[in-house]
Amino acid sequence: MSEDIEHEEESLFDAPPMAEQERMVEAVLFASAEPVTLKDLEVRMPHGCDAAEAMVHVRRRYEGRGVHVMKVGDAYALRTAADLGYLMQKETVEVRKLSRAAIETLAIIAYHQPVTRAEIEEIRGVSVSRGTVDQLLELEWIRFGRRKMTPGRPVTFVVTDSFLDHFGLENARDLPGLKELRSAGLLENRPPLGLLPQVGDGEDEPESTEGQSELFED
Repeated sequence: MSEDIEHEEESLFDAPPMAEQERMVEAVLFASAEPVTLKDLEVRMPHGCDAAEAMVHVRRRYEGRGVHVMKVGDAYALRTAADLGYLMQKETVEVRKLSRAAIETLAIIAYHQPVTRAEIEEIRGVSVSRGTVDQLLELEWIRFGRRKMTPGRPVTFVVTDSFLDHFGLENARDLPGLKELRSAGLLENRPPLGLLPQVGDGEDEPESTEGQSELFED
């Protein structure tokens, strides 16, 4: 009588077909962030399943595919095929906030180019560190211009096409005036003296280039 009861209980928990067990193993591996052991699989799967055998079939099915079932210690996990690892590499753009000194220096160069370091320092009222200029050069927003034909023949700085492209400008003449900068919240109410010219606060005056060729060397 007891044997009949045991046989009846076993018949109530027939294991799913092996193909279904493979699907179960595959689903768990795919959803798990950590490698999964056979013991973990047996706990999750219905009574009577053979996790070890199902794993053998799953691993065989993934041979030569873009992802493999790899054994990690006593556990298993889906991993990208080693020869396709390069596809997972991603270049990220590092967003770096410009310092106040860099912003002021960039603005001076943009509005007063070509301008020397000494002239930048005179307008800002403080010295310009080499790191500030190096940062702007690294961003390719400024470049070296012509040498000024004055004692020491100092180099000048000008903005680049990359700068214009980043800010959606066709040329430096399209730079906004003080009123536009303040209304956009890009300029404090009391900017450093001499930081920006009074562009847009009155009638535009043509840029004078008289005598400029004598001051610079190509």
